[in-house]
Amino acid sequence: MEFSHKQIEILNVAEQLFAKEGYDGTSVREISKIAHINVAMISYYFGSKAKLLEALVIHRIGSLGLKLENIVLENISPIKKIDLIIEYYIHLVNTNRHIHQILHQEASNNKREINLDAFIEVKKNNIKLVQSVISEGQKMGIFKKNINVPLLAPIIVGSLVYFNTNKALYGDLFNLKTDEDFNNYVDNELTQHIQQTIKALLIYEN
Repeated sequence: MEFSHKQIEILNVAEQLFAKEGYDGTSVREISKIAHINVAMISYYFGSKAKLLEALVIHRIGSLGLKLENIVLENISPIKKIDLIIEYYIHLVNTNRHIHQILHQEASNNKREINLDAFIEVKKNNIKLVQSVISEGQKMGIFKKNINVPLLAPIIVGSLVYFNTNKALYGDLFNLKTDEDFNNYVDNELTQHIQQTIKALLIYEN
C-alpha cells in the first residue's frame, strides 16, 4: 500500500495520539488539529478512524517484508541471514513501540474488532520468507529439523517487550540512564543475546 507524504504525516500524528490516549480516547478532530488539516481530509484519505488504524499498521510493518526479501536473496550463509533478520526485526519493533502498544490495546478490547486482515497477510508472508531461510539451512545440514518458525517471532518480540517494560530494573543493573543508553543496549547487547538464543534453537549441537 502506497501512502502520500501528507498521509504519512497524518499516520504519524495518529500513532502518537493512539499510543498516548488510546484508540477510544483519540478523536478524529484531535488528529486533524495536530496534523493541521481539515477533519474531512481524514475521511477523504482513509474513510474512517478504524481504517486509519488499519493503514497505520500496514504502513509500519510494510518495510519488514521488503527487507526480508533482500536478506533472503543475499549470497551469505543461512546463519548470517538469521542474524540480520533478528537485528532488523528488533530495531524495527523497538523504534515503532507505539504501534505495538496500540495493537496490544486493540487485541485486548472486546468492544470492537478492527479489521487487520491485511496485517495478518503481511505477517504470514514474512513467516514464509523466514521459513525459506530455515529450509535453506536445513538442506545444508546446519539447522535442525522440525523448527516451529511461527513461534520464533514471539521469542524475539517477547524478550524486547519484557526488557522495555522493566526499564527501572535493567537501567539499574546495566547503568542505563537515558533513552539513548537503552536504545544502544537494545541494538547491541540485547540483540546479540537474542541472536544467540534463536541460533541455539536452530543449530545442531557440536
